[in-house]
Amino acid sequence: MMKSANPFAEMDLTKVMAEFKMPSFDVEALIQAQRKNFEAFVAANQLAVEGIQAVAKRQADIARETIEELTKASRDLGSATQAPDARMAKQVELAKSGYEKALANLRELSEMMLKSNNDAFGVINKRITEALDEVKHTVNGKANGKHHR
Repeated sequence: MMKSANPFAEMDLTKVMAEFKMPSFDVEALIQAQRKNFEAFVAANQLAVEGIQAVAKRQADIARETIEELTKASRDLGSATQAPDARMAKQVELAKSGYEKALANLRELSEMMLKSNNDAFGVINKRITEALDEVKHTVNGKANGKHHR
């Protein structure tokens, strides 16, 4: 009798398949993890939107305050009772205080944006840490012979 040219012809596939172990897959855990991921992204986006709204509101407040201050300063400078030297000194004083106020406002807005970004990132960072812990727990449980379903 002639041997078959196919090396797999005499192989018992039922034995091979019995020895082949497929890792179990916990669909419920995957669904829960994705739900938690989605909730974290929604929370982070909500924090980001709230931060942007707060910054926009503060920018509008700053613009309003600046217009009010400029209007008052132009009235003060427009009075004819001041000597030219006094008027020049007042203009320099107003320019300096305006510059300092602009820097303070810029710093405030930057800090608001930084806090908003940190809050949103904190939510995502926490979820990533939890997800990695969940994977570690699942892997350790399977390695110890426990199956989570």
